[in-house]
Amino acid sequence: MTQRQSQKDLSSVAVAVTGLGAVSACGWGIAPLWQGLSRGETMVSQPQKFETSDQRTRLVAEVAAPDAEWRQLFAEDSTVTRADGFALFAAREAMAQAGLDLPMPDLGVFFGGSTAGMAEAEAFYGHLVDGKIGGARLRLVAGHPINSPGDAVARHVGAMGPVVTLSSACASGALAFGAALDALRVGEVEVALAGGADSLCRLTYAGFNSLRAVDSDPCRPFRQGRQGLSMGEGAGVVVLETLQHAMARRAPILGWLVGAGSSCDAHHMTAPHPQGRGAAEAIRSALADGSIDASAVSFINAHGTGTPHNDISEWRAIGSVFGKRAEHLPVTSTKGVIGHLLGSSGAIEAVATLLCLQHRSVHPTPGAGEIDGEMEVDLVTDAPRQIAADSRAVSTSFAFGGSNAALVFASPGSRVEGRQ
Repeated sequence: MTQRQSQKDLSSVAVAVTGLGAVSACGWGIAPLWQGLSRGETMVSQPQKFETSDQRTRLVAEVAAPDAEWRQLFAEDSTVTRADGFALFAAREAMAQAGLDLPMPDLGVFFGGSTAGMAEAEAFYGHLVDGKIGGARLRLVAGHPINSPGDAVARHVGAMGPVVTLSSACASGALAFGAALDALRVGEVEVALAGGADSLCRLTYAGFNSLRAVDSDPCRPFRQGRQGLSMGEGAGVVVLETLQHAMARRAPILGWLVGAGSSCDAHHMTAPHPQGRGAAEAIRSALADGSIDASAVSFINAHGTGTPHNDISEWRAIGSVFGKRAEHLPVTSTKGVIGHLLGSSGAIEAVATLLCLQHRSVHPTPGAGEIDGEMEVDLVTDAPRQIAADSRAVSTSFAFGGSNAALVFASPGSRVEGRQ
């Protein structure tokens, strides 16, 4: 960026969404994800991949076994971790929808995550402890570095642009979208893959149990009596392009990424600020970045973990930004369906938000019980809520350590003000 380029100049660059990819407890692909979200049924159940009998809770949102093609991928490359496989599938699906051919040397990869190959590293350690001869193979730790899923995608697509992994707990995926947006605006790349991938592992499952932050029932965001989150796994990947590049190749426009914002509470190691000050600042920053007035927002895909502290803090942040209108602003939580994907939650929830905009329908949030009386939140429940063709939405991600991120998306048919 030159000194003559102002922030206004940079934010005038339109960034289009041209491809979506996902892996979740709903299944492998965008279609099963949208079907599951539309039904509003939780996918949280007993895990098959690891034992939970020694923990306080027993439930996760686990991805089912892949089909034959993807089982073959794991068989051919022994260094591909479960999280890598999720990332590769979602990236391939997104690029296919966008009509992009391989290799893509000018493409940038921006990923968020938190576990990478931790499950495989646990298996390596288990073999060592058990003393199984030949069992503790070093290939099991090859994907342990946090950048493994994003790097696996970059190798697969032949990307020679920037390859960046951000790890700031549960805000990581949304922050990766913000980094991709910046790179597209300044002309560092014209096409980017933004996303994240994480897999379940015993360390994080036991850690959240020790914090007593996990519900013994499927998570119930914003409900009275909620007790905590439900962990999930999977990946979400989006193809982002400058409008000029997308138009030149006649790519489909599936939506717009119009703004990103971030902040830090600097309040507590694990608890959010009680009044949601940092969260509110991130939302305001994202709206300002996209030149979007709060009155133009049609719905919010909330961080909505289902923990007592997070939900009330987030509600206060929403009230701070949207005022009295907050009581009539539709809110949903994707985590109620597919669980909390930790560092990649912001990525797959961005995909879910874009699907809602594309289908003009806000997916319902599952969960039993009344809405918490402390929050006058207009939670979408039971059935999808229809929205206008020209809609804008905010997707929020708030993390341990007070790291906050928010993204603003617009529906594919929106007239994105000020964009060229």
